[in-house]
Amino acid sequence: MSEIKETLDAIGLLCPLPVLKARKRLKSLQPGQILELLADDPAAVIDVPHFCHEAGHEFLGHSDGAGHQIYLIRKGS
Repeated sequence: MSEIKETLDAIGLLCPLPVLKARKRLKSLQPGQILELLADDPAAVIDVPHFCHEAGHEFLGHSDGAGHQIYLIRKGS
């Protein structure tokens, strides 16, 4: 797997803010670079993969952190 390019801390933000902030941050990345998104919004587990599918990004999966989830998104072309 490629190296994480940037980390976005969206802990404490509720839907739709984690996805909106991820979309904005992904604009500054080059295709293929990876964004790590930290979020504790319960809806993010559904919203982030859906956003990736709709926007043409690759959802690499998620894992649990200390009181939050970690989502990995590879920017599409």
